[in-house]
Amino acid sequence: MPTLTLDALNGASATDAVALLDGIYEHSPWVAEKAIAARPFRSLQHLKHAMAQAVATASAEQQLSLIRMHPELAGKQMETNTLTAESTNEQGKAGLTNCTPEELAHIRALNQAYGEKFGFPFILAVRGPRGTGLMKKEIIATFERRLHHHPDFERAESLRNIHRIAEIRLNDKFGVSPELGNGVWDWHEALAAHTDPGYAELGQLTVTYLTDAHRAAAAQIAADMRACGFDSVEIDAVGNVVGRYEAEGFIPGSGATPGAKTLLTGSHYDTVRNGGKYDGRLGIFVPMACVRELRKQGRRLPFAFEVVGFAEEEGQRYKATFLGSGALIGHFNPAWLDQQDADGVTMREAMAHAGLKVDEIAKIQRDPSKYLGFVEVHIEQGPVLNELDLPLGIVTSINGGVRFVGEVIGMASHAGTTPMDRRRDAACAVAELILFAEQRAGRDKDSVATVGMLQVPNGSINVVPGNCKFSLDIRAPIDAQRDAVVADVLAALKDICARRGVRYTLEETMRASAAPSDPALQRRWEQAVDALGVPLFRMPSGAGHDAMKLHEVMPQAMLFVRGINSGISHNPLEMSTNDDIQLAVEAFQRLLDNLAKEQTP
Repeated sequence: MPTLTLDALNGASATDAVALLDGIYEHSPWVAEKAIAARPFRSLQHLKHAMAQAVATASAEQQLSLIRMHPELAGKQMETNTLTAESTNEQGKAGLTNCTPEELAHIRALNQAYGEKFGFPFILAVRGPRGTGLMKKEIIATFERRLHHHPDFERAESLRNIHRIAEIRLNDKFGVSPELGNGVWDWHEALAAHTDPGYAELGQLTVTYLTDAHRAAAAQIAADMRACGFDSVEIDAVGNVVGRYEAEGFIPGSGATPGAKTLLTGSHYDTVRNGGKYDGRLGIFVPMACVRELRKQGRRLPFAFEVVGFAEEEGQRYKATFLGSGALIGHFNPAWLDQQDADGVTMREAMAHAGLKVDEIAKIQRDPSKYLGFVEVHIEQGPVLNELDLPLGIVTSINGGVRFVGEVIGMASHAGTTPMDRRRDAACAVAELILFAEQRAGRDKDSVATVGMLQVPNGSINVVPGNCKFSLDIRAPIDAQRDAVVADVLAALKDICARRGVRYTLEETMRASAAPSDPALQRRWEQAVDALGVPLFRMPSGAGHDAMKLHEVMPQAMLFVRGINSGISHNPLEMSTNDDIQLAVEAFQRLLDNLAKEQTP
């Protein structure tokens, strides 16, 4: 079949246009009928979004009918050869047409259990986030995990997988392959081979500051940067991997182009324990792909482009969060050097073992006057873009946060003999605080409040809790908004404890200011995203990022990329697709192009 083009689709009659999109949404031509009202399509992504919106705006009955139009995995339709050509191709790529009798029996048992619980078939885009097909064990593991979801969640997850199936089918129909996204996706997979001892054996990804795995990851990033064509690549005094692609007029061996400013970008390559492959690393690899394309084109920009893989952001081995990006702005705390990890190894010793020179740390501080600003690409780490069926989001601000650790002290007493109106229950006081914090943060747009740690020391099943330790994390996109929530929650804590006859202690352990995006840089991201035919969606970042540190000395703005699996992060299920990554690379390329036009006299 000849490949379809947007010109042909835009120019076709309504009847012919629907026919051209036949098979994209399984046995459901109504999706194409609704979507073509959005013509002319500016891009393939515009078409994908229009079809997803046609489903999103359909009735619940239509959506359920769409789900039920899809066949079971390795089900009766496969056995009787009545699958559509598209489904046959997809299930074949995943190896489902070649199951062992044991695998087939297990999948069919799962199909039956799933159908009985939810009333519709299990839907999974079996060609996966790379488009080449999931392994059978991945499919079965996903099947088993999703069987425990709430019906409402699973219905929405089915639709999201249907959109991914449609996206891959559209790519095939238009003869499009997201090669830039594939390359970046593959870099993530390769880098994930490096993981700390104790986790590698479990198949888990953990890369903490200056371990052997961390240093191997840095060496691999540096090698990949050189292969991309960066003019210089180094690992600096704190372990940051720094690649520079110099500006127009650069002469090899002569240093940076005189008078040219630099655009700074990057993110971190360390991970949390048993974390995901994309947190931080996406922000290193996306701009690396841009440099590789610039080098292929033999093209330079009127400004230098500096990509930094920050060595430490998570604070997992030592309590030194944002160490890598902080060092670039002169915020390295020498007291950190004497911190010990769980094995008693000081940071100073770890740096010496890695060949890093402590006395050179001050030299890596950047002069903000030489920079145009800092831009960062990051996986969203949340469900919002995934739920909206949007691949990219414009970050308006990184939330400011305050953290506390506290303890409520009441009176331990016998659980059987102490009447309910005579108790001084510390845990109940904290429980009331948790509910108030939830309610108060929920009154604001984008405020959040979390009690993530809760402990009754030496608690017993038959003792009224006399002590309860807790944490409190409050965030909002504007400092004044955050501070208002903090004030109300702390006032509630005081009132709750007074009313219940208990007392409390509270220690503030962290305070970080919000980091609003620079309006000019944010507009450049918006222009780049709009040029791709992607609807603009503006959102705050609830998580902290290296951009927060750079914000202290230069303008910054961020681009979010959708994560699948409900946008989960700090988790092995953290993932993005080759198509979404492709769009992130293309958006970054357009940002660079637009900035170059502005900088050219």
